[in-house]
Amino acid sequence: MLERKKLRELNDFFLELNARKEAGVYFYRINGYNEAIHNFIGKYYEAARSSGVVIEGKIPNPDERNLGYYEEIMGLDFLMSLGFMETGLKKWLPRMNARQRNAVAVSIYDTLDGLRKAGKNGNMLKNAYIKFMCWLYYKFERIVNQLGENRLPRILYEGEVGNYELLLLSVLSKAGCDIVLLQYKGDGEYQKKDAAGMYSDELKMTGMQPFPAYFNLRYIREEMQKQMNRERLYRQKPNLMNCTNAWIKAKGLCDIRTEERERGSQPGLFYNCFYKISGVEDKLTYQNDLYQFQLALKNDGRKLVVVEKEIPKPTMEEIASIRRKNYANEDQMLLDLSANIQYPANLELKNLMNKAFIDVLLEESKVSGMNLNKLTNKAVYLLCWLKRYLSRLFTNWNMPAVGCFVYFGGVKSGNEALFLKLLSRLPVDVAVLKPDLNEACCLKDSLLFEKTYAHSMELEAFPKEESHYRMGTAAYQAERELDVLMYQDSGIYRDRQYAKANAISLRTTYEEIKILWDQELKYRPNFSTVDAVVNMPVIFAKACGVKDGLLPQYWTGIRSLITNDTVVLKNTAYFHPEEPNPIRAHVTAFLKNRKINRAKIKEHPAYPYGFLREEAQEHLLDKLQLLLDENLIRGTFENGMEYTVLSTALSLKKDLTRMIQKFDFTKKNPKLVFIHTTETLVSLEDSILAAYLNLVGFDILFFLPTGYQGAEKYYNKKILEEHQVGEYIYDLQIPDFSQISSATRPSWREKIFKRGN
Repeated sequence: MLERKKLRELNDFFLELNARKEAGVYFYRINGYNEAIHNFIGKYYEAARSSGVVIEGKIPNPDERNLGYYEEIMGLDFLMSLGFMETGLKKWLPRMNARQRNAVAVSIYDTLDGLRKAGKNGNMLKNAYIKFMCWLYYKFERIVNQLGENRLPRILYEGEVGNYELLLLSVLSKAGCDIVLLQYKGDGEYQKKDAAGMYSDELKMTGMQPFPAYFNLRYIREEMQKQMNRERLYRQKPNLMNCTNAWIKAKGLCDIRTEERERGSQPGLFYNCFYKISGVEDKLTYQNDLYQFQLALKNDGRKLVVVEKEIPKPTMEEIASIRRKNYANEDQMLLDLSANIQYPANLELKNLMNKAFIDVLLEESKVSGMNLNKLTNKAVYLLCWLKRYLSRLFTNWNMPAVGCFVYFGGVKSGNEALFLKLLSRLPVDVAVLKPDLNEACCLKDSLLFEKTYAHSMELEAFPKEESHYRMGTAAYQAERELDVLMYQDSGIYRDRQYAKANAISLRTTYEEIKILWDQELKYRPNFSTVDAVVNMPVIFAKACGVKDGLLPQYWTGIRSLITNDTVVLKNTAYFHPEEPNPIRAHVTAFLKNRKINRAKIKEHPAYPYGFLREEAQEHLLDKLQLLLDENLIRGTFENGMEYTVLSTALSLKKDLTRMIQKFDFTKKNPKLVFIHTTETLVSLEDSILAAYLNLVGFDILFFLPTGYQGAEKYYNKKILEEHQVGEYIYDLQIPDFSQISSATRPSWREKIFKRGN
């Protein structure tokens, strides 16, 4: 018989008898879980299935048919004798050799003798003996002739072992068999049967936790089947493997420039790197470093692809070129779509691409919320991009050549990140260069090496050899750093520092309008800057009546509001019906699905704002879209009013466009004042103009001494603040404001505290 020995490591289970440090068997119970145990159980299950016995649940007790056959062959005699037992085993299990019979007989005898000493009577011993014999024949006959051989048989028992099962397992262990008990509920029940640990040892490892609820041998089988199916997906596996980043010296661009043959020479490996470099080491030299970097790669004959800010999405033609079907599961989808990867010029490279494609998508399939439809769409994107860049990266490829794919900027989308992962498993150096530390990047991967420098730098484009590019001087970089110190969250703003702004209409008293009117926006209540967008507090109001009926003070008050940046309309419309509007006939082509087509608008010959700064044009178009989205004008998207809105907003005259061109969102804003003293209503077009310019950032003020209805009749919402300031007066003649002094009479405080000359 063989003695039970202690393990040094789990892999000792798979050593043959003559290779073990001590000749003996292992009988262990496993009560906890970690990754190493998970892998061991899978491997041991395979070994037990091929040259041993796997027991899931209890060993069934012998039934009447089993007992009838035993009685027919062996009879029902029983003697508590070693010779009787050896003779019985020779007849009952003839494939056992003499040594094996003796070992099993001795072990059974010792076990039954232990039961006898524990008080079991002869009939009980006979029943136990017959149960052991039936179990040996019906459950373990396939391994009894392997007991004690150099390649030991293995038993894997799942569940809580019974008393007599444990005794028989102990018999087989002593006769020369390795045994593992999987106890998902812990060791409590086992301890009731073998508190002294006479039959088995408990496996103890660091990091063990309770078994997961899902874990059992069925799960292991399903995992193995899945792995077999996955192996089928690879078709023909490549002979080469990637050695990614293991050879680098963490020197960024210098690592990428390292010649392929200097990276390593182990057969079967290609040496590439997968980098994300955030920030810059030296602002003054960074652009030139990039320029020299791409020149060096080209001089070395390396294939180079550079994409800036994003990988252009696949076109409809590219997507249509991918052959695909409807799929029932992931494996079916991956097997079919991977057939789109064709590269007859180099079969090894094709196999590498196929494996990388399968690997990254199998990993992606485990992401929370992923489903077959999403995964299929991602697979199509990868195939489109792979086909697009294939020739630029791999034409005439042979070992050990490694191309280079540079993504300049932060990776924006998950599909882009997935494509970079795929490339990093191929003979390609993949580098994400993100000089701006504030730019977001969604790329994460176990192979990725991240290097971060302290300095941040905004750079519009990667400096390419074949194009014009600009580099900053030391003074320029110093000025940019000063900008950060002075103009970031300091309350001080550089000229036209911001390109985007939102208007916030203030609710004020009538008296406050005069106080706020000529103030810079940054000093007004509720001004703020959030995420590079200015929130501009503006005035959009209507004043009805004349305070105390005092006309001289009324006109003087209006005159005080007329600044150099104020357009005044006196009983007249800004848009006259008889004036030509070149854009009106074309606006129907500028709108689709309630969204303006900016490109079509800008390209049209009648577009009137092409001379403005690009930021000013975008601001105007942003607010035009907002005017439509907010449905501020009655009838929008109901009776064609949206086209009137478009033609009005795209017809501003030179006086307004010049004011918009110089408008700085943190400083004084332009103004528009309407004065209506008759029954003539504010026109629809002027009402649209007022609502539009309010969103653009103008202060808008209507003076109606008559108290009549104004622009609000055309609005869906109460966006115009109304002030009732005095009695209504009709048919007033509007004076020439150039003849009225804007100076106001000094107050009594000023008279008392005025300075002496």
